[in-house]
Amino acid sequence: MDAAVAVARGGPSGAVPAVSGAPAVSGAPAVSGAPGTADAPAGGAAAAVVTVPEAVTGPPWAGVLPPRGGWRRVPGLPGPEALHRTIAAAVAEFRERDAALPGERRTRAERDRIGREIWSRTLGDTGLPLRAAHAAQSLGFLRPVRARAAAVAVPGGPAAPGGTTPATEPAPEAPVLLAAAGWLRLRTPYGSIVVRSGGLPGLSVTPA
Repeated sequence: MDAAVAVARGGPSGAVPAVSGAPAVSGAPAVSGAPGTADAPAGGAAAAVVTVPEAVTGPPWAGVLPPRGGWRRVPGLPGPEALHRTIAAAVAEFRERDAALPGERRTRAERDRIGREIWSRTLGDTGLPLRAAHAAQSLGFLRPVRARAAAVAVPGGPAAPGGTTPATEPAPEAPVLLAAAGWLRLRTPYGSIVVRSGGLPGLSVTPA
């Protein structure tokens, strides 16, 4: 059940009273009474009831780190361009379905339901939820990879300042999907998205 906090308005000092169980603001009384209710402020001042949402906690495995080794490559991950198209189509679907909701159903709960349905879909037969690919794109992990130019010594090459010749390093590896002990890892040149594939669903992020 949601808790409620009464906030007094129009009091002589203008101070906001504290929530029951917390220290009172200097010069203002603390709110008391049964949960979800509040006593009327002295002096007949108007009162507003503010709803406080329930606490949000993570899944019980949130403190468990993924394994450090034993990762094996999982085939079937679409290429970068296909990933971008799939994510763009999912975002467009969410917006279309949200816009089609009648006014009385355009609530957070209904939008969460639509989001869960869309982002829980897997990419082909990989088992990787679409939300992991969306997170990678949102964090910039799926941005184009460009080869870097490095100055290296090339025997017999054209002269260059310092006796070196510009050369191009091999392009970093494209995104790959790895699996280990109930986890899936979408690894990119810029970072990784790790999701629990066994037990409760979840997602974590590691830098490159």
